[in-house]
Amino acid sequence: MAFDKKLLDIVACPVCKGKLEYNKQDNQLICKFDKIAYPINDGIPVLLENKAEPLAE
Repeated sequence: MAFDKKLLDIVACPVCKGKLEYNKQDNQLICKFDKIAYPINDGIPVLLENKAEPLAE
């Protein structure tokens, strides 16, 4: 199942409540402020802080 980009209008980073960006190549939602990436599994964003991965510098 593909990620529905309409969700970007309603989801927010659970850490800072900021906007998230979709990274299609890695199938992740990115918070540039906190420099973390949230995985997307079967089209569903996993917006759990303990599942987020730090972005490579």
